[in-house]
Amino acid sequence: MVPRCMAFGTRDFGSNLSVVLLHDILQVMSRSERVRVQSVEVLSDDWYALQKTTFEYLRRDGTWQTLSRETYDRGNGAVVLLYNREARTVVLTRQFRYPAYVNGLADGLLMEACAGLLDNDAPDACIQREAAEETGFRIGNPKRVFEAYMSPGSVTEKLYFYVAEYWHHQRAGAGGGDHSEGEDIEVVELAFDRALEMVARGEIMDGKTIMLLLYAQTAGLLC
Repeated sequence: MVPRCMAFGTRDFGSNLSVVLLHDILQVMSRSERVRVQSVEVLSDDWYALQKTTFEYLRRDGTWQTLSRETYDRGNGAVVLLYNREARTVVLTRQFRYPAYVNGLADGLLMEACAGLLDNDAPDACIQREAAEETGFRIGNPKRVFEAYMSPGSVTEKLYFYVAEYWHHQRAGAGGGDHSEGEDIEVVELAFDRALEMVARGEIMDGKTIMLLLYAQTAGLLC
């Protein structure tokens, strides 16, 4: 419920003070107090869940507005940039992505950092599992560097971003992904400088990968 004190803003105080008071009130309200869910409709629940939610949202001016939004819930995930400081190289993957293919990527192949869904695992455990499955490298101490919502306008997923050093003696398998899930992953080791050049030329177009490469550059990981 909107606090009663909101109602006197334009009556007893000047407009500037009213805005300040309203802003302060909204700052301390919890998310549940500013959102009133009216209905949730499941549109699809085949691979993941697509829902249409109608809700009321408390705007900054103190008025309620009824909105409708579709959200796609595929769970949260984790991504890791494998790097070798001495050799100044990184390990990426290349795989076919149908959504990119239908949106103009000619062959549908994207160069990406190793990533996967949590599937009820902790982010650290997830990224160790995915690194071994996709690249063959068994990493011991991945470092979490930040978290980000990748497409918050419609997708609920939050990604946990990691970096981890690798050495060739850590490689216990060929990688390539899970064949039963349709994965056909090529493991690509390339010079870090070349990877940055590929970003600049538009040859690496995956958002999470670009974010980690630029993080590695600004943090001086391979210096």
